[in-house]
Amino acid sequence: MVAQDLRVLGRPGPAGSGIGRYVQCLHDALCEHAGELGLRLKPITEPQRWEPLEHLLQARAVKRLGADVVHTPSLDFLSLRPGAPLVVTLHDLAPLKSPELYLRTGLLHRLRYRAVRRARRVMVHSHAVAADAERMLGLDPGRISVVPSAVPPGFAPVPEPRARLARLGVPEHFLLWVGSLDPIDPRKGVEALARVVAGGDGAPLVLAGAASPAAGEQLSVPGRVLVLGRVSDSELTALYTAADALVFPSEDEGFGFPPLEALACGTPVAAYAAGSLPEVLAGVKGAALVEIGDAEALLDAAGRLVGTAAGAPKRDWAQVASEAAAVLRGAADAER
Repeated sequence: MVAQDLRVLGRPGPAGSGIGRYVQCLHDALCEHAGELGLRLKPITEPQRWEPLEHLLQARAVKRLGADVVHTPSLDFLSLRPGAPLVVTLHDLAPLKSPELYLRTGLLHRLRYRAVRRARRVMVHSHAVAADAERMLGLDPGRISVVPSAVPPGFAPVPEPRARLARLGVPEHFLLWVGSLDPIDPRKGVEALARVVAGGDGAPLVLAGAASPAAGEQLSVPGRVLVLGRVSDSELTALYTAADALVFPSEDEGFGFPPLEALACGTPVAAYAAGSLPEVLAGVKGAALVEIGDAEALLDAAGRLVGTAAGAPKRDWAQVASEAAAVLRGAADAER
């Protein structure tokens, strides 16, 4: 039996992010296909306690469940004493790459990464993250499994997208960026992109995703850069469909759901060739990669893609669940 820790979905930040989408989609797919995969799954949803207590208390709870393996699908709530063989999904190593941006004291993440080093198996979305884990955490390649994600359900072209977008006031033609602006994440490159768009005369830029008041004030430029804030999935799908292109200037990315979501909605994507994106977008119709940090080139690439037919890679969550289940079973059976 697999105890899968879903408590990250109770945290407002991760729940609305790509990590939240991954956790929910994988759990749903594992549950849907549990019978054919020979898997029994027990979700852990409570308690939402102070994370360092996990090192003392998680083992007792897991043993009470009788779990053969524990899956922690993010770094949240990782325990040095999980109570059963541990499988952890490692999304990226941004905190270690840029500690000045993401680590205040570093204590919490030191404990988390120590738990990752002790895990029986580590799942990652891309070979780029696998290489980072080997280099920065010293993980044995044999303990790392690359299990790419898929497009979340529900993302497909919308026949009349404007009908869903009336309240948002988006222009007729626009470039789209999707991500969190609460707070602004420097590695996402959105500030530089917004400055270039604000000073140009091309298509305006629409930013969709949770945004703090400070981010809205900093990035908004009337007629050039529109900050929408949080939108519903229905509105997001319509935004993808209506946009001329998605622009994705991330300077490092563990996987990147927005490019795949846009492509699934038939919208082309221009992105930096950063992190996992060359793997995720390699050979994909309607996707273009440019040099990291060149916002002008990114906008030029997006302009050339307008009107190009696009489509997401043919991978679904049943495949993800099958590969993840194999990792979970292997962890339960393997010797350290």
